[in-house]
Amino acid sequence: MIAIIPARGGSKGLPGKNIRLLNGKPLIAYSIEAALKAKFITEVIVSTDDDAIAEVSRKAGAGIPFMRPAELALDSSMAIDTYTYTVNKLERERNVKINEIVVLLPTSPLRTSGDIEQAVSLFKGKDADSVISFVEEDHPIAWHKQIDNENKIKLESKPIQNRQQYDKTYYPNGSIYVFKSDVLRTGNYFTDKSYAYLMPRERSVDIDTAFDFDLATFYLTRNGS
Repeated sequence: MIAIIPARGGSKGLPGKNIRLLNGKPLIAYSIEAALKAKFITEVIVSTDDDAIAEVSRKAGAGIPFMRPAELALDSSMAIDTYTYTVNKLERERNVKINEIVVLLPTSPLRTSGDIEQAVSLFKGKDADSVISFVEEDHPIAWHKQIDNENKIKLESKPIQNRQQYDKTYYPNGSIYVFKSDVLRTGNYFTDKSYAYLMPRERSVDIDTAFDFDLATFYLTRNGS
C-alpha cells in the first residue's frame, strides 16, 4: 500500500512549518520515518510544490516522483483533490491500478508506525471504504457557544447538562486516512462503510501554531524521542 504525505510550501500561519526542526528533526521526517517502518506500506511518496520540502523528504527516505502543480497548492485548494491527482498520475505513469492508499499529514509527528499498522488492519479487516483516525473530545459539543465580535455569548434554548449526561463525541485528529481509491474519487471521506481508528490525545497533536510545536516537543522529550 502506498503512503502519500501531502506537504505544500505556502504555510501562512507558521512559515516553513513542514521542514521546521522539531526536537532537532524536520517535522515531515517524523511522518516519513513512521511510514517507512510500518508493515503494509510498500512506498512513501511526498506530494509537494516546494523544492526545499522535496529535498528534505528525499533525505528522510521518501520518493518524489513528480512535483505538485501550483493550482493544487493554494490556500483554497482542497486536500482531497491532491490525493486524487496523485493517485491518478501514478496510475497513468506506471500503468497500474492503485486500489487503496494511506494519507499521512506531516503535521502529526506523534503518530507511530504501530498506529498506521492498526489503522490499515482495521481497514482490511472491515473491508472498509475508509478508516480515519479520531480522538475523543474532552468536553460535550453542547457546551460550545457562539460569540459575536463584541464577545457577547449567543444564548440557546436548551439548558446545559452535566458532562455525564451526554454521549461521548470524537473528532478527526488529522493523523491517518486510509481510503479505497475509487471511493476517494467520488470526493467523499465517509461512506456507510467508514470506521474510526481511535488514538489517545498525547499522540493526536496536530501542528498548526508555535504552541503546537512546543506541545509536541514536550511529548517527544518526555518519551525520549
